[in-house]
Amino acid sequence: MLLVRATLVGLTILGLVASAQPQETASPQQQTTGKINVFIFAGQSNMEGRADGAKLSDADRERLARVRDRITLAYNGESVRPLGPVAPSPEIGEIYKCEQIFGPELFFGIALAEAWPQERFLFIKRTAGATTLHGAWNPDWSPEKAATTKETEAPKLYGELVAYTRAVLAGYPPEDYELRGMLWVQGESDGNIPEAARAYGDNLKTLIARIRADTNQNSLPFLLFEVGGPDVVRGMRRVAGETPDVHLIPQRPEPHSPDFYEKLENGHYDHEGLKKLGLRFAEVYLEAH
Repeated sequence: MLLVRATLVGLTILGLVASAQPQETASPQQQTTGKINVFIFAGQSNMEGRADGAKLSDADRERLARVRDRITLAYNGESVRPLGPVAPSPEIGEIYKCEQIFGPELFFGIALAEAWPQERFLFIKRTAGATTLHGAWNPDWSPEKAATTKETEAPKLYGELVAYTRAVLAGYPPEDYELRGMLWVQGESDGNIPEAARAYGDNLKTLIARIRADTNQNSLPFLLFEVGGPDVVRGMRRVAGETPDVHLIPQRPEPHSPDFYEKLENGHYDHEGLKKLGLRFAEVYLEAH
């Protein structure tokens, strides 16, 4: 396996400063061939995940154990580690009474690694709960837009995401990896603000165009989950319908629907909901690629 200790050089993310360092190579018999498949994950709390890692079944843990030596995760400014549940912030841990959380990346990674048994993966994830695309995530950030969403003091998350991605990848020779896609779960906060909700489609189109330009991947696959109010969802559907290689995963409120995802009482997705979402992301990606 390839164990990576990549962190950030001269970059502060969430108050953490680190440095990108070379990879450590494990024994030859553990290595696989081909480039490292890099995926970007971004969004608000349901991308971060409120799923309790302690509720993973034994079968799920066995699936993860069989593939985690081929998947690493760079999460919110922390050092790269093998894929698995992560420690929540003290506040989230107290609210949700859990010591570990995970988002859709966990089962997305399991499913892709099972489908591609000779491949290696690196996931780069930047999340912040209760943030909007109109304000904090907007590539065209402005004080006026941030004021509309009451995020004038919030981080400028799009810039942080790009800087974080570049800093993590600086720890790898360019010929050793390939950027394969971005996954996006965000929209609930914009849906609560009429101006942001109406502008969601245009802001989403800008986000996709900019991440493709800033990663030098003009056809970077972009997958997103249908969350948010009616105007937000209409914007998502419009952009997915008119933009190449953008894939929207629908959801329905009826429990009997195949597009229903289990939630906690406060509206966040539980461990079964995020497991299903991660597997669905993988299914859609594999069908398209």
